[in-house]
Amino acid sequence: IWRTFFGGRYLILLMGAFSVYTGAIYNECFSKAMNPFPSGWSVTGMFQNGDWSEAVLEGNQYLTLDPNVTDVFHGPYPFGIDPIWSLSNNHLNFLNSYKMKMSVVIGIIHMTFGVCLGVFNYSHFRKGYSIVLVFLPELVFMVALFGYLVFMIVYKWLVYGPHNSQTAPSILIHFINMFLFSTSADNTELYTGQHIVQMVLVILALCSVPVLLFGKPLYLFLNHMLNSRIKSSSSSDRRPLLSQDGEGCINAVEGDVEEGGSAEEEEEEFDFSEVFMHQAIHTIEYCLGCISNTASYLRLWALSLAHAQLSEVLWSMVMRNALSWSQFYGAAILFPVFGFFAVLTIAILLVMEGLSAFLHALRLHWVEFQNKFYSGTGYKLTPFSFSSILESLSSPV
Repeated sequence: IWRTFFGGRYLILLMGAFSVYTGAIYNECFSKAMNPFPSGWSVTGMFQNGDWSEAVLEGNQYLTLDPNVTDVFHGPYPFGIDPIWSLSNNHLNFLNSYKMKMSVVIGIIHMTFGVCLGVFNYSHFRKGYSIVLVFLPELVFMVALFGYLVFMIVYKWLVYGPHNSQTAPSILIHFINMFLFSTSADNTELYTGQHIVQMVLVILALCSVPVLLFGKPLYLFLNHMLNSRIKSSSSSDRRPLLSQDGEGCINAVEGDVEEGGSAEEEEEEFDFSEVFMHQAIHTIEYCLGCISNTASYLRLWALSLAHAQLSEVLWSMVMRNALSWSQFYGAAILFPVFGFFAVLTIAILLVMEGLSAFLHALRLHWVEFQNKFYSGTGYKLTPFSFSSILESLSSPV
């Protein structure tokens, strides 16, 4: 097992680097918030405007910061999540919605990038018709439905703020109504003319499905029929060359027959039913996969929530109890408790959670991302290895 870890040392290094980056985004280290920049929230405005008084402070365990009050909210945090959310009672609801939407946005961008990589395959194998009949319908289907979902998420983040958050519509209801060609009276529009735009996008997505299903098989069938007619017409126009003694005539006829036989052998057989069946399977897998694969990226949201809760449990049940000892022997108890906390953190959060996140990320790359462009019919993969390079350099030419 140590040889396995040593072989994946670069992968483990990258996993650690990205984990540090993710912790910087959430401004958390061992479930405790970091505050590298001043918070965008301030309690001063609540006292200055008379919203908070001594009676309010004494009678309530939880107080609410109203961003609509002057000098309470100064603006978004420069980088990552504002650490004041770790002190709030509704921080889980806030991070829950944020992480869920970010997982969907990352997943759709990742899958769209995979669809675009298919263009390089079609260009390399000189299949320009696949760019028009396969790539463009796939891109239209993805962008018209799920790319529009990303647009609605970002648009709602930019347009709706503290002053109009009470009237913010539900994106999920809008996305469901988009497929039903309907509207909800209780759910206001994000922008003017949203219903018309959504109808056009759904129609474009539906029209791309028959193009993806019938376009490539029909093109290959018509191209095969055209080539067959050209070959039959060219073979009927052949004229044998005759020599004076007649022997040349026999040789010419024999050579003509041999050439025709080789041409028939080289001519590939075309089975329309097989091509259509293959394209039908690809179309069904792609259209249904866009829905299931998008939902599969929500595992990023679930893993992040599980990791946050595990780190918070380890801190509150282990380190917080040790730090609560105010007597002189509390310092002596803190040393073994910290060792226990470090072992649990490395074993559970770093090793178990790290390998779990790696396996889920590998699955997302293999299934959700690579099935958009990878077919496995090219050259066999040769992993990077220092030993193979050294052997090739030391071997005689």
